[in-house]
Amino acid sequence: MCGIVGYIGNNDSIEILLNGLEKLEYRGYDSAGIAVKNEQGICVFKEKGRIADLRSIVDESVFANIGIGHTRWATHGVPSRGNSHPHQSASSRFTLVHNGVIENYELLKRDYLADVSFESETDTEVIVQMVELFVNQGLEVIEAFRKTLSLLKGSYAIALLDEQDNETIFVAKNKSPLLVGLGKGFNVVASDAMAMIQVTNQYVELVDKEIVLVTKDDVTIQNLNGEVINREPYTAELDASDIEKGTYPHYMLKEIDEQPPVLRRIIQTYQNELGELTIDQEIIDALNEADRLYIIAAGTSYNAGLVGKQFIEKMANIPVEVHISSEFGYNMPLLSEKPLFIFITQSGETADSRAVLVKVKEMGYPTLTITNVPGSTLSREADYTLLLHAGPEIAVASSKAYTAQLAVIAILAEVTAKAKNMNVEFNLVHELGIIANAMEVLCDSKELFEHISREYLAVTRNAFFIGRGNDYYVVSEGALKLKEISYIQAEGFAGGELKHGTIALIEEGTPVFALATQENVNLSIRGNVKEVAARGANTCIISMKGLEMDEDSFVLPAVHELLTPLISVIPMQLIAYYASLHRGCDVDKPRNLAKSVTVE
Repeated sequence: MCGIVGYIGNNDSIEILLNGLEKLEYRGYDSAGIAVKNEQGICVFKEKGRIADLRSIVDESVFANIGIGHTRWATHGVPSRGNSHPHQSASSRFTLVHNGVIENYELLKRDYLADVSFESETDTEVIVQMVELFVNQGLEVIEAFRKTLSLLKGSYAIALLDEQDNETIFVAKNKSPLLVGLGKGFNVVASDAMAMIQVTNQYVELVDKEIVLVTKDDVTIQNLNGEVINREPYTAELDASDIEKGTYPHYMLKEIDEQPPVLRRIIQTYQNELGELTIDQEIIDALNEADRLYIIAAGTSYNAGLVGKQFIEKMANIPVEVHISSEFGYNMPLLSEKPLFIFITQSGETADSRAVLVKVKEMGYPTLTITNVPGSTLSREADYTLLLHAGPEIAVASSKAYTAQLAVIAILAEVTAKAKNMNVEFNLVHELGIIANAMEVLCDSKELFEHISREYLAVTRNAFFIGRGNDYYVVSEGALKLKEISYIQAEGFAGGELKHGTIALIEEGTPVFALATQENVNLSIRGNVKEVAARGANTCIISMKGLEMDEDSFVLPAVHELLTPLISVIPMQLIAYYASLHRGCDVDKPRNLAKSVTVE
């Protein structure tokens, strides 16, 4: 949810830290801060608001070759300068940044820190105060850090500075993501390789409950028992230019436009030299050995899972259930005899999904992660991984990751079906190629969608989206897009459910968007549109070529009916984008939201 950066080397750390934090803005935050160390001691700069606000208070005359930085998304305590990270111990000897949630912080305050005066409302400050407490009791810093960590319950990614140590950043993680980046004469710490990709592409993955001592020339990984662990670095396959907006006003618009090339990249990546779609045989065997698949996801990935269920059931004939990860973890249903769990996650760090992954692995069930981020936590910890190959997605509102998820699941479904010698009624490679072309047509129709957005959403406070079959799952995603970036109260409904309560909310002028891309329910959804129009709704129908009627606002290019969600979502994305733009909202960084939800 928030981000950590750290640097130790020979160069001035301030600009490196600030640039790194700017690269992490996509994760969502409400305040930011840095702490840097030089011969005069530790200087802390922090501020509520954006990185630009932090930059305005940083003393540029300070030179320091060690530092840590943080973007905060409030969990304990309101967004404020006092609650912003970094936090310091009572004597200011220790300075710390932290991602995650310490579940037992109140008990620790009561049992260990009753005599300490706290400067913030955060759970984080407990950590740094406890380190100092144990040092004052006679422990070496590393032992005080280790003892503190052993008492914490919850999630954490931590970077700690000691004013009396000019050589080390103390690092640890549990459940929250954190990486160490390797350089020549310097090393870095980051929640995401994207933050420091401009200085290094060599990273070491950290495992839960490890402690890392980071100096400018060395990285030492230990477990909580102090045993040293050797681990080879990996190369982060990111291009620094991929995370820049270029000529686009917003990342979201850039990422919407990237959907056609992403789809073509996915086709190419999952093809063999014969032009056939292929997936690791172990994954296909695992699916075909299962008697039921359980898709676990959240937010946009959950909506993708609902469509993915249709792909898998209709193409591969395997029963699929789709569950919200935050609910499944605490209310697990009765499972089949041979389940396989599929985790869909853009970031690969979604805390709710990881909690389920840990639980089902303990139960001995096979797991597959579908993610955009190689080396992410869910990718490392699952038995199998399928990558989206969508490139970095910076905007909080997901667009290209959603369509990439659908494409990869469709490929998984087809390859699984063919492995069972089942007949697939269409050539998926051919159909995905048609879809990529259709996507380009839609991306080139921005002016029409801007007009629709202005006509229907300029002054409204709420909006409804309706559809049937796969269209219902797509309009649910369309409603999510609209609400999260424009703050218009929006809901997606199955068309037939309107008369069972929702139609009571229709008033004169209420916008209702309807998708009509499924032939078997085309007349039914149009009947639902008539119902709301009769009660004063301002209706907008987006249909598929071949099903269109005179009253439709936009007609989508024709693609295979099962695969229509890959293109019908693009009008939803663009309508939401322009609604946010027209209302003066922060398109890429909507309030209260984070890109990577790393706390439960």
